[in-house]
Amino acid sequence: MTKLKHTLRNDILFKMMFVQYPDLLRRLVAALLGIKYEDIKQFQITNVEIPPETVGSKFCKLDLHMIVNNEHINIELQVKNEGDFPERSLFQWARAYSTSLPEGENYSKLPRTIIIGIVYFKLFECEEFHSEYQLREVTRNTQLTDKIGFHFFEMTKLPKLPKKVEANKWAELWLSLFKAQTKEELDKIEALGGPVMKEAVNAYWHVSATEEFLELERMRSKARHDEAQALKNADERADRRATKREYRKWKNVIAGKDAALADKDAALAEWKNVVADKDAEIARLNEQLKKIT
Repeated sequence: MTKLKHTLRNDILFKMMFVQYPDLLRRLVAALLGIKYEDIKQFQITNVEIPPETVGSKFCKLDLHMIVNNEHINIELQVKNEGDFPERSLFQWARAYSTSLPEGENYSKLPRTIIIGIVYFKLFECEEFHSEYQLREVTRNTQLTDKIGFHFFEMTKLPKLPKKVEANKWAELWLSLFKAQTKEELDKIEALGGPVMKEAVNAYWHVSATEEFLELERMRSKARHDEAQALKNADERADRRATKREYRKWKNVIAGKDAALADKDAALAEWKNVVADKDAEIARLNEQLKKIT
């Protein structure tokens, strides 16, 4: 098995590939939302840039925002479970929705806004790898509005690749591409998906070998290394400070104990002198008693 050096769980590679090959992104969106590719008449990526200065930031999240048939759609990958993905997705939806109304327009002109989250960890207590959420009345299950939608795809629950791709299984094949770890898996996906997946796999190989991607990945790797080293140095400095504090603490404790022992020794010496004086006085009295008798 030939392990891939970079996979499409890398958000830099993910974003660069689909920005450079927008028709593949159009096909991906159609598959994930269960709509026909031919029905997408309007398609525009609105955040194509990857600012190099932000790549190394801890809070840098490289998502893809699109306008599709006048609807706003946002796709994001999340590899690490930070415990707040649903809340962050809701925040992203609110920001995208609230900023999409043209000045002076009525609220009814707000576009339908959909968040697509592809996560590499267990998010919900269910067997299905795809979960769709809408805004509905809790008793009657009636929809308040169709302008809010969330689609979450849990990669850990994704089924194994089938021998043949059915018409309604394209979402699974695309997600398998993002999950692939070896060249052999890519070859199988390419064979199953025909011309579309052949183009996607070729796009992956092309973008993952470009100087632009490799430089951005190098910058991110260096930033993460620098951050880890800074944290390590900070921990070591904290340990040294803690050790010095502990040393001073115990030095003071020992000094206090030594002082207490010195005081006790002095008191003991004083009592020894008292006892010696008493012994001498008793001896003197005994001698006088002998003379009397």
